[in-house]
Amino acid sequence: MIYLDTHVVLWLYVGERNKLSEFVQSAIEEESMLVCSSIVRLELQYLYEIGRITDKPDVIFADLSQRIGLSICKKDFGSIVDRALSISWTRDVFDRLIAAFATIRRSKYFTKQGSKDS
Repeated sequence: MIYLDTHVVLWLYVGERNKLSEFVQSAIEEESMLVCSSIVRLELQYLYEIGRITDKPDVIFADLSQRIGLSICKKDFGSIVDRALSISWTRDVFDRLIAAFATIRRSKYFTKQGSKDS
């Protein structure tokens, strides 16, 4: 299982795989279970509302679900927030929550900056 952050989801959606490292591209192609946190949906909605992206989150997820099998993690949000409180490598609240989803599931986490193991 691999968790994807918002940038990775967007790059896959718009066909900009070249922004991903070769390692990340290869791992995504080989992995059968690609997941993102529900926080990615919220961040995409925020980006849509401020005009940074043109499609709503539901359109993006419907497309990626069909094309690459992307699903949204249904983990309990309270436990995610508890875990996010201990993540100190970023101050971005979205990134903390997204990383917390991955660490609770002991999954790899792919970001704009590369990959992190939980």
